[in-house]
Amino acid sequence: MQSGPIYLIGPSGNPNFGDEFIAAAWLKYLAEVRPDADVWLDCPQPGLAQVLFDGLHPRLRVTNTVWRLVHETAELPLEDAAEIIRARVTGLGSPSYDLGLLKLREAESLHLIGGGFINENWSHHVGLVVAMRAVHGMTGARLIATGQGLMPALTSAPAELPLFQDFAHAAARDEAGAVAYGITQELDDAFLGVTAELARSTAEPGLYVCIQSDTADPERFGTAVDLARAAVEKAVAGGTKAFYVEAIPGADRVAYEQLADLIPEERFLPFLHIWAHGLPLSADQTWVTSRFHFHLLAASAGARGLAVGMKKGYYDVKHESLASLGSGWSLALDGEDPGIPESRGSLRDELPALIARKRAEADKIYPPLPGQSASETPGPPTAGSLKARLFNKALAAPRRNKIRPGAL
Repeated sequence: MQSGPIYLIGPSGNPNFGDEFIAAAWLKYLAEVRPDADVWLDCPQPGLAQVLFDGLHPRLRVTNTVWRLVHETAELPLEDAAEIIRARVTGLGSPSYDLGLLKLREAESLHLIGGGFINENWSHHVGLVVAMRAVHGMTGARLIATGQGLMPALTSAPAELPLFQDFAHAAARDEAGAVAYGITQELDDAFLGVTAELARSTAEPGLYVCIQSDTADPERFGTAVDLARAAVEKAVAGGTKAFYVEAIPGADRVAYEQLADLIPEERFLPFLHIWAHGLPLSADQTWVTSRFHFHLLAASAGARGLAVGMKKGYYDVKHESLASLGSGWSLALDGEDPGIPESRGSLRDELPALIARKRAEADKIYPPLPGQSASETPGPPTAGSLKARLFNKALAAPRRNKIRPGAL
């Protein structure tokens, strides 16, 4: 195995709270255990990712080399796209790619970080793995995949199966994905960052809502909004405040517009607010959300909630994986309304063991180097810094998110 940069590959920069949270968790971890390593993050939107993750690792570089290969071949049959990607990675010959591809060849490891982006919903993303395996064949770089959401299982690229051949470590975040791909089952990568997020912010008691309009079966959105409205009406009637939290700008605003008569604008928490100040989390909350990572983090804090399924075979698997860990949340996966449970689950009590398990997986992948001194993880901007002043100016502006749905 060669020495060289740590190369992360993930879907960052859109922004999407869950995807950004996972990338940030890995960067903070690597800042602790590998502060002197060059770390590259390959993602679809490197410009915004550079801003989102600024300061999280002292030697972070951001690019989109592999993602560009995948996006530029996305309309081709998978077999043709895979051959083009392999030929480009191994043969070079394109000025618009070669410098980035040469950097790939320097990597000590190529790490596909977690999320639910490699499955039949986005089958062209298999090109990411094709590129990783092509690099491994030339350099012997270690191949790693963690926290993968792989369902619905890939069926349209049989020539690339088994998908994770040659990987030194490959793990799914749910049992169905692990069985389908013949890999190990571990936890979602967000568990690497749960402790820090729970300490970042305090939350008012109340009902917190987020219903997405993206990646949803057509008939599910209206039903999900109706479930949320019923919960908000009940909360408001009982004197409980309701808040709306945004994970993806624009895509999560659509449902809020249909609930704005019940939830005032000042209780709409945009992505910028929760990214800068932390997701408001408390055991005194209740939630109604379709977002998987809001379910994960809120249940980790001890909140009770209702998880709403938006896409059969995808979101139901995600939410069921958290239920199996003891979130205690009700699952509304087929339009039913089971209501918010009266008692919380066991996830909060078991959280220390789950975090230790995730940390052990990370330490196995990136064992501390002998004699290496850890540097302090950069903290939030100081009150008088330029970055802080800009954040405060943005947060003081009207919170209405004017990005139109689907613009990202």
